[in-house]
Amino acid sequence: MTNIQLYLAIGDSVLFNATLIGLVVALMNAKFAAVYARLDAIDKRFDDMRDLWRAELRRVEEVLDARLKHLESR
Repeated sequence: MTNIQLYLAIGDSVLFNATLIGLVVALMNAKFAAVYARLDAIDKRFDDMRDLWRAELRRVEEVLDARLKHLESR
């Protein structure tokens, strides 16, 4: 076996494995990007719900204050 044949035998397997590992890493990055996008959407929904709750609680507080003032004025 010559040196060129040895280099080709080793080099082919190394290049093949490096290519497969590169593809797997690229696919995993794509999957993680999709997961991060979904988590960002969930965070936005939680923020929207928190804002809604604050608005509702503010409205309830204003109604209670108005009723209390009405009772105190009597």
